[in-house]
Amino acid sequence: MAKERDNSASFRQIDENLKRVYDEALEQEVPDRFAQLLAQLREKGVEK
Repeated sequence: MAKERDNSASFRQIDENLKRVYDEALEQEVPDRFAQLLAQLREKGVEK
C-alpha cells in the first residue's frame, strides 16, 4: 500500500512537471527561420 502511494506521488510529480514544460514551450515564439520557411511554403502554395 505504501508503494502505491509512492507511485501515485511520483506520477503526480511527473504529470506536474510535464504540464509545466509543455506550458513553457507554448509560450515560446516561433523561431525566425521557421517563420520564414512557413512564409515561403505559403507563397508557393498560392503560386500553384
